[in-house]
Amino acid sequence: MSSITTAFIGAQIHDGRDLRDDHALVAHSGGSFTVQPQNTLPDGCPAITLDGGLIAPHFVDLQVNGGGGVMFNDDQSVDALRIIAAAHAATGTGAFLPTLITDTPDRTRAAIDAVEQALAEDVTGIVGIHLEGPHLSIARKGAHDPDLIRPMGDDDLAVLLRAAERIANVMVTVAPETTTNTQIAAMSDAGIVVSLGHTDAPAAICHAAFDAGARCVTHLFNAMSQLTSREPGLVGATLERGDVYAGLIADGIHVHPDVMRIALAAKPQSDRIFLVTDAMATVGSDQDNFTLNGRTIYRHDQRLTLADGTLAGADLTLPQALSVMTQDVGDNLAGAIVRATTTPASLLRDPKGVGRIADAACGAVYFRDGMSRSIPIDIRTLEPDLWS
Repeated sequence: MSSITTAFIGAQIHDGRDLRDDHALVAHSGGSFTVQPQNTLPDGCPAITLDGGLIAPHFVDLQVNGGGGVMFNDDQSVDALRIIAAAHAATGTGAFLPTLITDTPDRTRAAIDAVEQALAEDVTGIVGIHLEGPHLSIARKGAHDPDLIRPMGDDDLAVLLRAAERIANVMVTVAPETTTNTQIAAMSDAGIVVSLGHTDAPAAICHAAFDAGARCVTHLFNAMSQLTSREPGLVGATLERGDVYAGLIADGIHVHPDVMRIALAAKPQSDRIFLVTDAMATVGSDQDNFTLNGRTIYRHDQRLTLADGTLAGADLTLPQALSVMTQDVGDNLAGAIVRATTTPASLLRDPKGVGRIADAACGAVYFRDGMSRSIPIDIRTLEPDLWS
C-alpha cells in the first residue's frame, strides 16, 4: 500500500457521495487520494491545516460547447480543446465532454477525430465527446441552425458507431422524430449514451425511445415538448421515469428555480438529475459576442442570445450552478455536489475515476469561502513540492 504523503484537514470534504465533517483528505505517494476520519490518521502524520472552506472532487460536465473564447463548432482541433479545457479547469471542472452543436457531416467527423487525438495525447479534462444534433426536431430547434438539422441516415449511424469504437465515452442528443428506435437501440448497444432533446414528441414516443435504449434527457425543460394536463410530453415522461437521467442548466435563466424545485421533488434521487453548463466560448473570456454557424450570439447580463432573443447556450460555470441550486432552489449542498460529480460520471461508459475522491485519476478542488464567492484551487497547487 502507498504511504501517506500528507493530510489536508480543517475543511469540510465532499467525496463525491457524502459531505463529511472532521475528515481528512489524504494524499498517498502513488498519487491517489482517500478520505478518512481525522481521528484515524496515524501519529506523526504530516498535515496541512486549512482555514475552513470545502474540498470537493473535480466537477464533471457532460455538455461543454466552448470556453476561453473558443467554440468547438468553430475549431475542431486539439489546440482548441486544450484552450477550452483550461478555461473550465479554472472553474473546478476536471472532466468534460466537448460538445458539437448541430453542424455539417464533415465537422462532425472532424470533431470526433480531434477528441480521439486529444485522448491519445492525454489532454487533461477531455473524457469523450457529446454530439448535440443534427438529428433533432426543427419545431424545437432552439439556437440550432435549421438548415443543418436532418433525420439520421445509415451513414450517420455508421459514423457514430465507429466513434464508439474509438472513444470510450460518446453521448448523442437526438429527437425521436428524426431517429428511429432501431437506431437508438444500435447506439445504446454500442455503448453510446443516447439522450433525448430538441424534440416535440409526445410522451408515448419518448417512452418508446427510452425503452429502446435512450437513458438521458438533454437540458431538461428547454427545447422539448412540455408537461400539460392532457399530454405529458418529454418533460412529463422524464419526471415520471425513475430510470432516466436528466441534465439541468441551473443558471436561473433557462429554468426558473420554482420549476427546478418541482423537478427535484418529482425525481428526488440525486443520482438522476445532474448539472450541466451548456457553456459557450464566453467562459473564461471577457468577449461580449461570438458566432455559431455564422450567426452572432450576444452576451448580456449572463444571458447568451441570438439577435431575436432566442437563448443560445449558457454563460455559466458549475460553481455558479451549485450556488443557484443551494441558494435559490433549496437543494442541499451534499446532494447538489453529487449532481456535479458522481451522477454525471455514472453515465459514462468509462468514467476514468472522475467524480469521486477514491482514485488516482480524480483530483480535488478547494473553495476557501463558499463556491459562489471563491475561485476553486486545485488541491495539488496548495503545496506543489509534495507532488514533484
